[in-house]
Amino acid sequence: MLMHILSATPKWVFVLFAALLWLGVQQMLPRRVGLNRATLLPLAMTGLSLYSVASAFGDQPLALLAWLAGTALAMVVTLQLQSNTEIPYDATNRRFHLPGSTVPLALLMGIFFTKYAVGISIGMQPILAHNTDFALTASTLYGAFSGIFLARAARLSRIALRQNGALQTA
Repeated sequence: MLMHILSATPKWVFVLFAALLWLGVQQMLPRRVGLNRATLLPLAMTGLSLYSVASAFGDQPLALLAWLAGTALAMVVTLQLQSNTEIPYDATNRRFHLPGSTVPLALLMGIFFTKYAVGISIGMQPILAHNTDFALTASTLYGAFSGIFLARAARLSRIALRQNGALQTA
């Protein structure tokens, strides 16, 4: 059955998987990036997550609410749990010195495999697209991944705003 699923998977899905894997591995390396670049990935993945909910469960308004709730809850919890260690930010050059992390890779793979599993499940049992429990579970999971991504971006934005504000008042 696994071979049937893999052989029926469009080739672009494997290309997307490879690209996301490469992007996630790059996030494991220390790097210097600007705020726009640092927030681009979380915003793009949040968009993909929201699109995934809309495309799979568009006829169920509760699915969108579950996505919003999952996003909000994960964002609040992640903001509370993030370490108090400041991420170095050069306000003059507007660049962060980000340490490598496996978290983005885990989030990228989480969203990818959730979308893949939801697609396979609905492909095998189309009635699942109209099953409220399935829609709420998948949507909340998509939202949780998005919330963690967005919390990481919000933390960087907060650091940049604080540093840029301190630079302007000096």
